[in-house]
Amino acid sequence: MKHKLVMKNFPIVCVGGSAGGLDAYIRLLKCLPTNTGVAIVIVNHITLMPTQLHEVLPRFTGMPVELITDNLVIEPNHVFIIPANRDLHVDDGVFHLKPISKPRGWPDVITVFLKSLTAYWDGKLIAVIVSGYDGDGAAALCGIQEVGGITIAQKLDTASQPDMPESAIDTGCIDFVLTPEDIAKEIVRIAQGEAKTA
Repeated sequence: MKHKLVMKNFPIVCVGGSAGGLDAYIRLLKCLPTNTGVAIVIVNHITLMPTQLHEVLPRFTGMPVELITDNLVIEPNHVFIIPANRDLHVDDGVFHLKPISKPRGWPDVITVFLKSLTAYWDGKLIAVIVSGYDGDGAAALCGIQEVGGITIAQKLDTASQPDMPESAIDTGCIDFVLTPEDIAKEIVRIAQGEAKTA
């Protein structure tokens, strides 16, 4: 049977980061069970070189880790990695890659993806901002809250580059400020709450 029914109502967790993000991704994934029922999408804004996260992160999780390609079906209990120099969108349960809309200066790929999720994803949204320079993602956080999503920033003293989580906190639209290990626990708690109400 080639055509499988695509579920489009499970939670998506967008983990946005940049400089120092790898440490946060590893710590989070090591504490996250493989059967939480959420899709983890790591949006790391690299513009100068191809990402290697899909080669590094499988050592730290039992979930499949995939580099996103255009029209890839979004599935729970998977970790998806944005490729370099692309904007990421969702529609009808699949990922869409587009040319990066801000090729110069600080990228805003996290903001672009979060805004796409608020418009086109039926399930619960969890936005996580971890270590990185500048403030990518911050502009979309209030919108995530407006559609009933949860917003989390990495605790500043656990981030090697606190600019991005600090910018997120400064929006006033952050629900939790947590260590990467506690972010994993919160994701599980939210996912289990979703399962009970589904």
